[in-house]
Order: sequence, then structure tokens, then C-alpha cells
Amino acid sequence: MRTFVSPLFAAALLAAMALSSATVHAAAEPPAACAKSAGAAPAGLIESCTALIDNPATLDADRLNAMIVRARAFYDNGQTDKALAELDAAAARDSSPAHAFRVRGEILRLSGKTVEAFEALNQAIRLEPDNAEGYETRANIFNNVKQYDRAIEDYNEALRLKPDFALAYADRGAAWYFKGEYQSAIADDDQAIKLDPNRARTYTNRGAAYRKLGNIQRALDDETAAIRIDPSQPEFFDNRGLDLAGNGDYTGAIADYDQAIKLRPQANFLTDRGDSYQAMKNYDRAIMDYDAAVSLDPKFQRAYNNRGAAWARRGDRERALQDYAEAVRLNPSDAKAASNYKDVSLQLERLNGLAFQKSLPSFNCATAKRQVEKAICADPASRNSIAT
Repeated sequence: MRTFVSPLFAAALLAAMALSSATVHAAAEPPAACAKSAGAAPAGLIESCTALIDNPATLDADRLNAMIVRARAFYDNGQTDKALAELDAAAARDSSPAHAFRVRGEILRLSGKTVEAFEALNQAIRLEPDNAEGYETRANIFNNVKQYDRAIEDYNEALRLKPDFALAYADRGAAWYFKGEYQSAIADDDQAIKLDPNRARTYTNRGAAYRKLGNIQRALDDETAAIRIDPSQPEFFDNRGLDLAGNGDYTGAIADYDQAIKLRPQANFLTDRGDSYQAMKNYDRAIMDYDAAVSLDPKFQRAYNNRGAAWARRGDRERALQDYAEAVRLNPSDAKAASNYKDVSLQLERLNGLAFQKSLPSFNCATAKRQVEKAICADPASRNSIAT
């Protein structure tokens, strides 16, 4: 799910929300077995780096770099505290620990500790003001806290220092996207892809910008390219599913949502698939997906709103009202959910009023059908006071 929501469909989540940090390099590279690379298993890195660190023949510079690589592997292995402790140890042993501070800042950013992340990156930049990667990583934090202009300033500095920095172009493209400047986002993604044509996330980000400009075919092409490069990312399938749904190809969209859910069951993927089933008027199947979504994430507001729409279309206004009420409770600023709640409330009021009127005696003895009406008409005293 992207963060921008339409009345029924949510646009896909821009993949650059999880902005990548640059791969940081020290002056002395350790052996390849202890070098962070795409797809490297954390457990294998920890083992190979530990062997290098414990080897008395290892040069100090290589040992320090191995400690930093192992720290990132610890984080990737779910051992955040151990990763940070390793970085502290590396910084204490290094006369110029900017590398350790950069990686520490990135780990803290990914852990949601924004203040501490800024402190680490500021320290890294003070130690190495000419290192482009420090600015690029700090810019990602500014992006995360929605200070997009400030992020762009840091990306600009990173690119001034390193003009062929593909990742800085890609992440600056994300900042332009979040500012609503989609052409600028595409221009930066174009340059990033020219410099690094094998980074899948850049394609999916550019696809998001094309979608915003209404160019669904280009968006589809980019999402397909992202999947071809890295078919392990469920977001790429979800994003392409949203493109297909936007094109009216709900069957194709559902196939992509199926793959996303197979890779990682997630509330937004289930809700997106439910939306396509609902568009096909398969309300029961849609409701099953919305049920699964709120079971996984009881606070996923969009699932309640869209399940409410499915209940309403099935004619179950009471359940629709309950879901719309929960959607409004979870996000009081959602004007669409509030409007849905109001509409269904008014419908129920009208229906209840009509039902009450139909239940009243007609007081027309010539056409009396209900037992209560016949009883009234059979009473001479009452018959004298009623219309016939």
C-alpha cells in the first residue's frame, strides 16, 4: 500500500520509504568473505568476519572494518544491541571513527531512533566533512521525518562530493516524489538507473512517479523491471498489482497480490486484493481478505473502511456502519470514512422510519389486514372514532 489513498484503492507504498543507505567503504577493504554485499547471509558474514577479527595476523585497519561489517550483520540478524555495542568498540579503537558513526546512524535510523541517528551522522560528518556517504545517510533521516527540503540539501552535497553517486540520485528522487514534484523524481531516478541499472528499488520508485502522472504503462514497465531484478520483494508485486487494478485488470492484479501475500502476508496486501475482489463484485471474497487484514493488524484503518463498503454493497448496512465507525475512530481525519459513516447512518434512519410507519395501524377498516387493525375495527366504540 502506498501512502496516498483513493476512495477504494490505495496507491502503492513508495518503495523508497525504506530508504537505503549507501554501502560505506573504508580505505582498507577486508577480504571479500567479510564484505557486506547484496544478498549476503548475516550468519555467514558474522562467521567470516569473526574469523578475520580473531586472526592475530589481521591488520588493524582490516580488523576495524571487519568489526563494522559484523556489526551490520548483527543488526540484519536481529541483534541490534549487539550491533551497537560492536560499533562502540570499533569507534573506541579507531583514531577516526567516522565509518563506525555512519553505520551506527543508519542502524539507529532503521530502528526508528531518529534523535540518536542524527547525533551519530552529525558526528560522522564532523569527522569526515568530505565523505559523501555521511550526507546521503543523514538525508535519508530528513526524508523519514518529512523534512524534504533539508533532505535535498544533503543529497545535493553528497552529489557535489561524489557526482556518480547513484544511490543519492535515487533517494533524492524519493524526496522530490514526497514533495509532489514527480518530473524531478523521474529525472533523478533516470540518472540513478543510468549509473546503476541493477537496483530494483529505483525502478519501483520511478514507477510510482509515473503513476502519479497518469502514465500507467510506464509504471507497469518499471514495476515489471523491479520484479525481474529482485523477485523476492513482495512490495514490488503489490505495486504492480495496483497498477494493473488501476488499468481495470483485476484478475492480473489479484495474481500479483497472491504472490505478494505468499512472500509475506501483510494487512495492506490483503486489503489491496480485497479491493480488486470488491471491484469484481465478489463481496464475500473481498470481506474474507479484509477480515484477514484486520486479524493481522487490528489498527489497519483502510481495511475497515473498505470492508464497510463491501458490507454496504451486500445490503448489510448495520455491519457497514460498524466498520465505518471503526475507520473514523482510528483516523478521525479520514473524510471519506466520515462521509461513508454519515451516508449509511442516514440510510438506516430512513429505513427505520419507514419500518415504523409500516408497523402502525392503518385505521382503514375497509382494508384492515393486521390483527391489531381488525381488533380495533371490531370494537364499536373504537370504530366510531376511526376513518373507514
